[in-house]
Amino acid sequence: MTTITDSALEAVSSIQDGATVLIGGFGKAGQPVELIDALLEHGATDLTVVNNNAGNGDEGLAALIGARRVRKIICSFPRQSDSHRFDEEYRAGRIELELVPQGNLAERIRAAGAGIGGFFTPTGYGTSLADGKETRMLGGVGQVFELPIHGDVALITARTADRQGNLVYRKTARNFGPIMATAAATTIAQVGGVVPTGAIDPETVVTPSIFVNIVVDLKETL
Repeated sequence: MTTITDSALEAVSSIQDGATVLIGGFGKAGQPVELIDALLEHGATDLTVVNNNAGNGDEGLAALIGARRVRKIICSFPRQSDSHRFDEEYRAGRIELELVPQGNLAERIRAAGAGIGGFFTPTGYGTSLADGKETRMLGGVGQVFELPIHGDVALITARTADRQGNLVYRKTARNFGPIMATAAATTIAQVGGVVPTGAIDPETVVTPSIFVNIVVDLKETL
């Protein structure tokens, strides 16, 4: 059964040092800032973080990186005008970067949730991103074998949950959340409100409750 709580700190309290944490969001859209802040307060360190980018400004993921809690980040877009926290840590050699093309990143996470052992893709073939990976010619096209990305924990944002833990999202805040929920051993979702079971039309449920372990009810619209 899904646990419902109003305490983000309580929700993340079991995350251990060295964990692989999948964090939803596309830039600031859908980033679970309250859960990340709670993770900072909790104190877990030496983390491997999987996210679309490497943080914006000084909040959320950027704050986690700036606090030197992240040992490695796996992302597709690490540098932009306000990624100074990541830049500082990377230039100082305090954080490891695994750069993954965005489509490959999404598919590697999805493959983990689907129980697939890996897949071949032409993206990255013939570049340094293919170094050390198996390559083949398939249908006359050079392709690279990519492994799935599993998480110990997924931190995601949804708009609403019901008491069972079924989730619906708000527009583009949906982004990586649904696939990350399937790829992690434990999924923690912060939501803008919790409604009674049956109040959400089953046809609109994006993430079924079977993939959700903890819901943090923020009682506001996200």
